[in-house]
Amino acid sequence: MPRVLVSDKLSPTAVQIFKDRGVEVDYLPDLGKDKEKLAEVIGQYDGLAIRSATKVTEKLINAATNLRVIGRAGIGVDNVDIPAASRKGIIVMNTPFGNSITTAEHAVAMIFALARQIPEANASTHAGKWEKNRFMGVEITGKTLGVIGCGNIGSIVATRGVGLKMHVIAFDPFLSDKRAEELGVDKVELDELFARADFITLHTPLTDKTRNIIDAAAIAKMKNGVRIINCARGGLVVEADLIAALKSGKVAGAGIDVFEVEPAENNELFGMENVVATPHLGASTTEAQENVALQVAEQMADYLIKGAVSNAINMPSITAEEAPRLKPFVKLAEVLGAFVGQVTEDPIKEVEILFDGSTATMNTRALISATLAGLIRPQVSDVNMVSAPIMVKERGIIVAEVKRDKSGVFDGYIKLTVTTEHKTRSIAGTCFSDGKPRFIQIKGINLDAEVGQHMLYTTNADAPGIIGLLGTVCGENGVNIANFQLGRNRPGGDAIALLYLDAPFPENVLEQVKAHKSIDSAKRLHFDVNAM
Repeated sequence: MPRVLVSDKLSPTAVQIFKDRGVEVDYLPDLGKDKEKLAEVIGQYDGLAIRSATKVTEKLINAATNLRVIGRAGIGVDNVDIPAASRKGIIVMNTPFGNSITTAEHAVAMIFALARQIPEANASTHAGKWEKNRFMGVEITGKTLGVIGCGNIGSIVATRGVGLKMHVIAFDPFLSDKRAEELGVDKVELDELFARADFITLHTPLTDKTRNIIDAAAIAKMKNGVRIINCARGGLVVEADLIAALKSGKVAGAGIDVFEVEPAENNELFGMENVVATPHLGASTTEAQENVALQVAEQMADYLIKGAVSNAINMPSITAEEAPRLKPFVKLAEVLGAFVGQVTEDPIKEVEILFDGSTATMNTRALISATLAGLIRPQVSDVNMVSAPIMVKERGIIVAEVKRDKSGVFDGYIKLTVTTEHKTRSIAGTCFSDGKPRFIQIKGINLDAEVGQHMLYTTNADAPGIIGLLGTVCGENGVNIANFQLGRNRPGGDAIALLYLDAPFPENVLEQVKAHKSIDSAKRLHFDVNAM
């Protein structure tokens, strides 16, 4: 039974979901604050469910010897060292949709609060003052709302802005013209957004490209009296530049829910009359907290029990529905990669993975990850589908994907071609109705071969006596041949042999086979057939 640790406060309903799905769960909501204690026990768990209090550092990940998945109840994963997790093959999931509406509504609330100076007016009235003339607001109807980042949350804000009769413009490199039309917004470049917007709201993740997206230079391009809202991530706005613009009047007001340093207990923005500040409340509603907790529990349980992957930061998604159909082909992809990885000695320069027929309609990102994992496992034993793409990229290997309609007798197959400095190797395979992987082509030679746990693969020029040679060498050394497959491209051309053995082929016997002048090459192969 998989075992999960919940180290932050999570809904009791979420904990029950783990139990109902057959996952053992330890609910220790204060453990995430104790780094040393957490590191001591983390090796016992397959999964770790967190919020923002638990910091999943590289040190903690190195101590997590059995960890397979980290689930973040919420959208932000700043508290997880994703590269370190990926290198260890640990899936990192988040819940990007559970708090989308809540965060969007908080941004809209900030727009109203800034437009009508509600927080300051509220404090003044509670203090017994009646400063009706002091708080002169602005209407939002007819104003231009600039949305930076029009994904899950930004698109909700955009539609709310349209409903409020604002002119909504949006900057997002991934926003299509069709999607912009559906939302009722104008798609613009960033500088145009700065120049036109009366209100600017940020809804983009913090990346190298978006960090400090609003700085002094950006503010200089904006209208005088612009109002800026950031309910996304701290670091998108250079706070010192914003403060200067607020003091000069260039920026009329700012609604800030996220800060460069959190918890933000001492910040120059605090106390400014034209600033509405909240303590990272974007996702803080009862509904949102419950939603993300339930969602992360369901996602983690689905992965640990069914192998389904959803909302993963570092792994292609595999739905619970497609997992049963995809699983045999994931194993096939691993086997094809493992075959080439075991017979290739030179550094790999390029990899091409061809998906033919029905395989082209599958989740090819997952199949590519599985192929790469099998390919480099002979050199890196602890690699998996999560870490393989990163390791391949670090090694400078070029990976190409090709899809095409059915072109042969098989409904679908996968073909792997690997190029080194000196040669190109290729292998193709498919899965029959029994779900087991089969080799259907090696080195351009057609055949129908099962996958065995212990195998010997040889290449040679097609000539009489090869079968006898291999049988004699094996017989003289007490190696039992359980079965064999032969193939050739033409009479007298290239030929291959696959021998199925009861045990690993001995090194000394392998050297005898290689030494024979009729054999071009010979390789021992091993496959984990128990996992098929």
